[in-house]
Amino acid sequence: MRLVIQRSKEAKVTVDGEITGSIEKGFVILVGVTHEDTEKDAAFLAEKAANLRVFEDEAGKMNLSLLDVGGEILSVSQFTLYGDCRKGRRPNFMDAAKPDHAETIYEAFNRFLAEKGLKVETGVFGAMMDVQLINDGPVTLIIDSK
Repeated sequence: MRLVIQRSKEAKVTVDGEITGSIEKGFVILVGVTHEDTEKDAAFLAEKAANLRVFEDEAGKMNLSLLDVGGEILSVSQFTLYGDCRKGRRPNFMDAAKPDHAETIYEAFNRFLAEKGLKVETGVFGAMMDVQLINDGPVTLIIDSK
């Protein structure tokens, strides 16, 4: 399982012109799932994301977590995170999980985050989405469960 986490000041996702999720200060998390990922991977990454200390404390050091600052999450499914671009000119998506498995793990990830008391907004799984954000910093991290 792979996450791209962007610290944001505000963000929203729109599907067919309709806002399906929006947040204030927090994380936009792009979520990719591969074939062998399990709910254990989802739980590990939810714990990691919720507790990453990437928000500034009173001294200006990145020392506070999403939980510490009362941040929110905009979670967006993103199978293209498993696009392999090493050969040719077109990405190969063979490492991305099939939709039924990916959706199950994606939903588990979001559930684990919500169980920590975080507000979790989402896009629509499998839909074409427009994601807008104001990247704060910018701070962008990639985390893999393997």
